[in-house]
Amino acid sequence: MSATLAAAEAPARSKRSKKLARRRIAEGARRIRRTVQVAFLLLNVWIGIEFYLFVRYYELGGWGWKVSRPPGVEGWLPIASLMNLKALLVTGELPSHHAAGLFLLIAFLTISLAFRKSFCSWLCPIGTISEALWRIGHSTFGKSWRLPRWADTLLRASKYILLGLFLYAIGGMSAAAIRAFLDGPYGLIADVKMLNFFRYLSVTAAVVLGVLALASIFVQNFWCRYLCPYGALLGLLGRFSPVRVRRSPELCIDCAKCAEACPSWLPVDRLISVRSPECVACYECVTACPAAGALEMTAAGRRRLPAWAMAVGIGLVFLGVVGYARWIGAWHSEIPDSVYFHLILRAHEFSHP
Repeated sequence: MSATLAAAEAPARSKRSKKLARRRIAEGARRIRRTVQVAFLLLNVWIGIEFYLFVRYYELGGWGWKVSRPPGVEGWLPIASLMNLKALLVTGELPSHHAAGLFLLIAFLTISLAFRKSFCSWLCPIGTISEALWRIGHSTFGKSWRLPRWADTLLRASKYILLGLFLYAIGGMSAAAIRAFLDGPYGLIADVKMLNFFRYLSVTAAVVLGVLALASIFVQNFWCRYLCPYGALLGLLGRFSPVRVRRSPELCIDCAKCAEACPSWLPVDRLISVRSPECVACYECVTACPAAGALEMTAAGRRRLPAWAMAVGIGLVFLGVVGYARWIGAWHSEIPDSVYFHLILRAHEFSHP
């Protein structure tokens, strides 16, 4: 009798060891994603420092160390990039100024079509900061809070409403109107205006940012989940991606750990294929799954997509688009020093028309 029980338990012990090995592999996915997140966050910090030094040179009348304007700062101007994309689609012509933002937008849209809304959980600096805040809150209080279902649904609609308003406004502009706006004083130094917004933060803006940061500590990805129109656009495109999380019911042990780990609160444990625009391809559900093969990130043809392949794919798209823009000479904006000397000192005089 004891021999029979031992024989029956041997496969179970073997299977359990495979599950543990599977979990260690999944933990590697988390390390890969966080490495990419930190690298991209540091890149943006460097861009911010370089851009600040660039602006200060002109504010001081040409005194001090002259630093080249980093084109990557245009990635923080998604509305201007959307306007340039509309003009490009209508006229077939690249903008004469600030085309880098257009190419960055194209890169992020392409990444979303290929790898779901992975931009938000792999590259976006705001997404990285938001994730850090809710993890701090979770480690401090032992949990994150979820809003009631009705409130969550209503608030999630906000980002799509904001996206619709932006698309409606841009869609109603002619290519000539877009060019006139972006080539005007405000459009030429929109990046400087953005910098000054944070440098000379008003009390109202500081309170709003503080409330958003505080909300992000208690509610996972508060800004990203409820208010970010950029993420809404990328999520809608991500629905067409061949990449998605798939669950194998025959291997699933119904522990629901995947749903508990999902930062987007998706019922992964009840789905065969995760198609929601809220999925950010973060691998957290895959990492949490203890059953070998029960949950995988897959590409076309149901082939398993390891995190390293996701990272390589995202990197190739990003570097490929940026490299192409540099190759055709559209990455740097050639704006004369005289224009910057004239406009930057008067940045406070220009307002959005």
